[in-house]
Amino acid sequence: MKKRLLSVAAAAFFGAMLNAQQIKFEEYDLPNGLHVILHQDNSAPVVTTGIMYHVGAKDEVVGRTGFAHFFEHLLFEGTPNIKRGEWFKIVSSNGGKNNANTTNDRTYYYETFPSNNEQLGLWMESERLRHAEINQIGVDTQREVVKEEKRMRMDNQPYGNLFTNVQKNLFTKHPYTWSTIGSMDDLNSAKLDEFKAFYKKYYVPNNATLVVAGDIKPEQTKKWIQEYYGAIPKGTVYPKNFPKDEPITKEKEVTAYDPNIQLPAYVFAYRTPGNKEKDAYVLDMLSSYLSNGKSSVLYKKLVDQEKKALQVAAFNQGLEDYGIFAFFAIPMGATTKQTLQSDIDAEIKKIQTTLISDEDYQKLQNQYENQFVNANSSIEGIAASLATNHVLMGDTNLINKEIEIYKSITKQDLQNAAKKYLNSNQRIILNYLPEKK
Repeated sequence: MKKRLLSVAAAAFFGAMLNAQQIKFEEYDLPNGLHVILHQDNSAPVVTTGIMYHVGAKDEVVGRTGFAHFFEHLLFEGTPNIKRGEWFKIVSSNGGKNNANTTNDRTYYYETFPSNNEQLGLWMESERLRHAEINQIGVDTQREVVKEEKRMRMDNQPYGNLFTNVQKNLFTKHPYTWSTIGSMDDLNSAKLDEFKAFYKKYYVPNNATLVVAGDIKPEQTKKWIQEYYGAIPKGTVYPKNFPKDEPITKEKEVTAYDPNIQLPAYVFAYRTPGNKEKDAYVLDMLSSYLSNGKSSVLYKKLVDQEKKALQVAAFNQGLEDYGIFAFFAIPMGATTKQTLQSDIDAEIKKIQTTLISDEDYQKLQNQYENQFVNANSSIEGIAASLATNHVLMGDTNLINKEIEIYKSITKQDLQNAAKKYLNSNQRIILNYLPEKK
């Protein structure tokens, strides 16, 4: 009886926590198509202003890859009203911070200021959208910056090009086949007019979502938004008709070499559904069951108990059009690839034929409820989540509803997903080996 009372109390506490996490927001469109999301939270005197553009690496074309990520850098060069080299100085001198990031599917820019500088953040982002400077000196400067980033993060980093090789082999028709940073040869050979055309094509109000989150007065914020963004001309949004890849029906094995590694890595990768489908959530939960934490199935078996692997992981990379589910392993000592492959396949087969235990299932549910409670703990995080859910998921309110999707996943769903997507004839195997000197 006492145990039952405790569980009821715990459920009530958790319910209160979940309700407290409800994120209130307002959204609307300007006549030029700019989508606006406002979230008011006056608990701290900060405001994040962000704009997410629905353009990423997949919107590029063969021979001109890397443009979306390049613009993440280029659009800090300045505008007619913000001199070259002044962007970061303006932000820091007004107590703020800013950044940007690019994926295969979107590009996101943001500033976080003390709330008395909310207007400044709104004005700066409107400047970037209205008339960013795209000139040769900026292109030449940022091209060198991007080259250095590629050298640092990928070419000179152990295992830095591993995921690029996974993408290249998992996709053949869809533009997910190239990395976000793209090709330096493509960027080197691109002409100034091509960069200007890319900006004109994708940096338009009706391809953008503006989010303002934090210590705001919504009516005043709306007036500033109308003042700074209302007159920016609407552009043309082009349909995203990307070629689809044929299903993988035969196992394919490829080899790549890395001069920066001493130990090989092996990847077993599967092409899976895009983020909007429920199976993407199921596969995400399945990856957590397999390798999230030291008590997870693969870590406990291959690293902790049997000492066969130095590292092992199952990860689910969610993308807008497809997903990537992959196993990654670095062998310990004389352990062979075949041994790791057999052990990973055995765990897949176990999930396909036997439901996971009640204890493991409850542990998973607890993990995701805990993640939900801890998620969006900052204004910056809330702003990014609101924009992402609107742009890539088509439902801003997923920020509040996503936990219900995870809670609805059953043990049978986990088994069904493993049976549907994780079969050996549906994968590529990447042997990522030290380069012979």
